[in-house]
Amino acid sequence: MGEAVIKIGKKRKSFFKDKVMALLPDGGNLNACLTCGACASGCPATGLEGMDPRKFLRMAALGMDEEILTSNWVWMCSMCQRCVYVCPMEINIPQLVYNARAQWPRETRPKGILGSCDAALSNESGSAMGTPMEDFEFVVGDVLEEYREAQPEFEEMEAPIDKEGAEFVLNQNSREPVTEPDELVPLWKILHLVGANWTYTSKGWAGENYCMFLSDDKSWEHLTRQSVDAAHNVGCKTFLNTE
Repeated sequence: MGEAVIKIGKKRKSFFKDKVMALLPDGGNLNACLTCGACASGCPATGLEGMDPRKFLRMAALGMDEEILTSNWVWMCSMCQRCVYVCPMEINIPQLVYNARAQWPRETRPKGILGSCDAALSNESGSAMGTPMEDFEFVVGDVLEEYREAQPEFEEMEAPIDKEGAEFVLNQNSREPVTEPDELVPLWKILHLVGANWTYTSKGWAGENYCMFLSDDKSWEHLTRQSVDAAHNVGCKTFLNTE
């Protein structure tokens, strides 16, 4: 009877792992994983595509680049940070996911996220629905006038745009001005009742940033800077991100 022969393969060289570890604090801590499963226990995406954060992390640590970089699970992660919060070793799994997404050719990334990112880049409003600045201004003005007339107790309510010297600048979910304009009003009423000095900006008024979820560094930074610059231009002191 012949003896069983066990062959141990060569250690896999992982370009993805090396890149991620160079970006993470202290040179990366993927190998610090205790495999305790705390990350998977609270993850909304656990079980989808047969994957969870613990499996994903171990695959990265073992150099399984091909499996990592072709897994649709990376697009199901919401980057909510729950895994980081509960991890006893504070391993940044969302950073790992973000960099895995970035390795996908841009045109192969999910069409919904890709389309929303490109729509936001199409004009200076930053709206993921491609809503131009003038359309936003029209909707805000129209809804404000309607509620002033319908509810006399709010006849002095304001919803200013590009008001200089405001204490607060607010952004706005892109969907509401287009599909649910009445949803704009509750926040206006709160701000009115507390006497807040606030404004929207015509440029960069949209609150979401799908380019960040697309892992498009250049584009998400552009949208963020566009909003911040608009806030600076009106001289605001505090930026309130409603998203």
